[in-house]
Amino acid sequence: MQRPSIAAITVAALLTVTAVSVRAENPAPGPLSDEVVVALKPDKNPDAMIAERDALSRALGEILSRPVRVITPLSSAVIIEGLANGSIDLGYLSATDMVNARQADAADLLLAGLINGQPQYQSVWLCLADRPYQNIDDLRDKPIAFSSRSSTSGYLVPLLEMKKRGLIESDPAEFFSNVWFGSGYVSAVERVLAGEAEAAAVSDYVFHGDKHLTPEQKAKLKILATQGSVPTHVIAVSRRLDAESRDTLRKALLELGRRDPDLQKTVFTSELAEIDADQHLAPVVAALELVHQARN
Repeated sequence: MQRPSIAAITVAALLTVTAVSVRAENPAPGPLSDEVVVALKPDKNPDAMIAERDALSRALGEILSRPVRVITPLSSAVIIEGLANGSIDLGYLSATDMVNARQADAADLLLAGLINGQPQYQSVWLCLADRPYQNIDDLRDKPIAFSSRSSTSGYLVPLLEMKKRGLIESDPAEFFSNVWFGSGYVSAVERVLAGEAEAAAVSDYVFHGDKHLTPEQKAKLKILATQGSVPTHVIAVSRRLDAESRDTLRKALLELGRRDPDLQKTVFTSELAEIDADQHLAPVVAALELVHQARN
């Protein structure tokens, strides 16, 4: 299957995920090409992600017996566009991204993460440890950072929690003095550490784990508030691939977990497992519907 150039889709970085529209004619699914392309969201330290990309490329390439190229596009919108046009085979996406990818006819859910054996986790607000804030109410008229516009734990869930508490109708600007959207968890937390935002919404494992922040960074932070639960991130597979190719990729990723569980957890934050897609994504579908209703 001939691939479009990766560079040709970077213009999609200017779009939000909800604006992605790729329902145009879809050719019949086909087999994997000679090179497998895997896309990761840029939600970790850039230097760490370079090492992870290289390790994943080598390990997965060995299992598949073909070259594997691992990339980190500018946004989830670019990943979804790539899944739709066949330039990307596998994408590591948030549950919200996955819902949008399915609605755009771009991809299907192949595998989902399990954190401590569970397909969900929590969202948290992080602020500097020396700040006097006790809860989210204390952030009124303060600048804050969301992880990204497509982040489930770093935007959607905190937004819904604020609506449930009557702090906003639909727009976070009703409550905060300035709202900044990052390109991932680390970018949002860095705004807090730089004093440009008073709090950042991220996944709880960003603070409790050791894959995103350094010990020095975490020592300067505290959890201000917790909300959830949040469906875990998933592996999306392009709908351009046929059933045999999807099965090959599924088996390869599961084999990666057996051969090198540490690498799998480092790259994807958790182990990967087969799961019912509709059940896993149902909370996000319902949450997105609430947000849609609030804006209309």
